[in-house]
Amino acid sequence: MRDNMTNTELILNMLAEAATTDLSKAQNPETFEENMTVAQKGGKVARSARKELEKELGHSVVSPMNAKQYLPQKDSDVKAIEGISAVEE
Repeated sequence: MRDNMTNTELILNMLAEAATTDLSKAQNPETFEENMTVAQKGGKVARSARKELEKELGHSVVSPMNAKQYLPQKDSDVKAIEGISAVEE
């Protein structure tokens, strides 16, 4: 997934992860629900940064591209991946 992200998308993702880690260390959540709340707060930090940057730039910083657009698709590649998936199941 990260191979298909722009630098800005990577930085925002890293901000969300770092904010969540710092919040977790500060709040020391013990239950799943507490951890979920901390994770949501970390994501909110990155969301706020993204929205502020987009406001200043006047356009979205999220790339409209996805992995299918970055990677060439060949029938043999798809069949090979499907074969691996069938074996793993």
